[in-house]
Amino acid sequence: MNKKMMPAFSRLGKEKPAFKIASIFILLVIIAACATAALNSASEGLVEYAGAQKNIFATGKAESVMSLRALEGRESLFAIGPVEGLDGEITIFESKPYISKVRGNDYEVDHTLNHGAIFLVWANQSEWSDVPIPVTVKGYVDLQKFVRTEAQAAGIDVSKPFPFLLAGTPAEIKWHINVDRTGGKPITNELFVKSKAPFITKNEPVDIIGFYSVSHSGVFNSQYAPAIKEGSGMKNTIHIHLVSRTSKAAGHIDDLTLGSNMTLRLPKL
Repeated sequence: MNKKMMPAFSRLGKEKPAFKIASIFILLVIIAACATAALNSASEGLVEYAGAQKNIFATGKAESVMSLRALEGRESLFAIGPVEGLDGEITIFESKPYISKVRGNDYEVDHTLNHGAIFLVWANQSEWSDVPIPVTVKGYVDLQKFVRTEAQAAGIDVSKPFPFLLAGTPAEIKWHINVDRTGGKPITNELFVKSKAPFITKNEPVDIIGFYSVSHSGVFNSQYAPAIKEGSGMKNTIHIHLVSRTSKAAGHIDDLTLGSNMTLRLPKL
């Protein structure tokens, strides 16, 4: 057969290995670019987020809006949110995942990114400024006021969302892990509240990951928090998760009583 008449697949089979490797590399780059483009997220203030809590009630479903794999390789990553299908809590501290899920009468914690999020808020933050928390700051409401005051003093624009951390040993933390108790019915506020397994941690050293915002209620902040009494006129402005330093505890904080010698960590600008 004349070489000019040789079928295309025959010619390709005789391409040099270097050409094949280059072609594969280009294909992988294209696939990675498409995967990144598929992440429908928004950036605002010092955070990035995808999805919204309010969509659960608008659709009656708890579907995934993103795979945690989309954040793979990011350094100094802090993120929180719920697992798709109301099947757990997502907490990422310094790029290490703590995905807690109720199983039977107990819960387990997975450290991979093989999970989807109903909504997620995250930040890549490597430098922090430490602020001692005074003993007058005792509970959830005190904490969200203190976070705002200290962030404003540090020059952070508190009209836009930002991350924060807490370190120390709270006297008590009331927290939960989502677990689907809807019975296959469309998710309502009542079923959403029911679909939580409560836990209490006392005098346990923890790291707390938080996000503050005055304008993302129903997005990555809950519209209502158990620690804020209904009819009080107060608004929930924080979303906080814990990671224990001494046990497997990891999940969403509903209320807490702070301990002595605790530290607030704010983004260093």
